[in-house]
Amino acid sequence: MTDNQKEPGYAAALDTAARLLGRRLEPFLEPGPGEPANAADFTRLATLHTFGDAWPRTDVLDTRTRALISVTIAATLGTLEPLRGQLRIALGNGVTPQEIVEAFIHIEAYAGAARAFDGYQIARQVFQEIHAAEQPR
Repeated sequence: MTDNQKEPGYAAALDTAARLLGRRLEPFLEPGPGEPANAADFTRLATLHTFGDAWPRTDVLDTRTRALISVTIAATLGTLEPLRGQLRIALGNGVTPQEIVEAFIHIEAYAGAARAFDGYQIARQVFQEIHAAEQPR
């Protein structure tokens, strides 16, 4: 455990991320070969801000609403890998596939068809993955 992971706020942020994502973030946060030492500062700060400051603010916007907003932001920005995670968070927190499709209809109207179709391909993959996981074996 690094000194950063001993920091109470950081530990809470990591726990929030794990709850939302269904897996621990730590393996993805360790600096890789060739990364400078301050890479750990970037991942710590991003984790603290996202999962320690923003997501826990459920007094006005609940987690379900934040998840749908996050899907919309990721799709609109065209950040497709983060969109995959945001879709899983949304579906895991009560957002329905139908609501996600409606969000993409709205994204298409305001951000354009090409951007919406790119993002929807990721949504389609996530829907298929979840459907396959739910099928009896």
